[in-house]
Amino acid sequence: MTPADQVALGCRVLAAHGNADLIWGHLSLRDPGGAGTWLKAAGHGMEEITAERVVLIARDGTLLAGDGRVHLEYPIHTEIMAARPDVGAVVHSHAESAVAFAATGLPLHPIGHEGTLFWPPDIARFTATGDLIRDRALGRAVAEAIGDRNALLLHRHGLVTTGPDVPTAVMTAIFLEKACRTQLQVAAVTGTYDHSDKAEALAKRARCYAPEQLDAAWNYLLRTLPTT
Repeated sequence: MTPADQVALGCRVLAAHGNADLIWGHLSLRDPGGAGTWLKAAGHGMEEITAERVVLIARDGTLLAGDGRVHLEYPIHTEIMAARPDVGAVVHSHAESAVAFAATGLPLHPIGHEGTLFWPPDIARFTATGDLIRDRALGRAVAEAIGDRNALLLHRHGLVTTGPDVPTAVMTAIFLEKACRTQLQVAAVTGTYDHSDKAEALAKRARCYAPEQLDAAWNYLLRTLPTT
């Protein structure tokens, strides 16, 4: 599967699982040959993305291949990848549960399995602006805020997730949306709630999200992906 095919497939999975927002949001993949970053083209919904709607860009946003428009927020992707050699793919979406949860200011606790991917410690957060990450300086600030973590809440904006590959970055975004949604549901009815302690959370993280488990989950997502 080509890099463009991988990005297109990942976009469609994101759209099917709580990360769609009309034409906004994007997924990227580091070019395996070092040629740049493959990125969803602007102007299309994630569910509409095919390989023809994926572009290759340089770190400064220059279009290297493809004929689509480059998303204004490309620096989220290129600056994280520049700072993190271990990152092969990046998701940015406006998942509603993540936006709403970030506004509460609450720590994201592991109420269910999904939360163990993000705590302990509490999930990384970017609060410098809720505006678009529209230049490389802001992109570098986002990269600094996420550090070596797998996810970040952009307050008043959305989420960012990372992974060594498209399946991991995409599933991390799906799990983050669900973790935020679950805690919002509990918080709506009670001010106190039960969640895993640190030892249990770390143990569950290792058991529930081992590579073979993630691979099986990804294959399930592909089998059940709506056809266009």
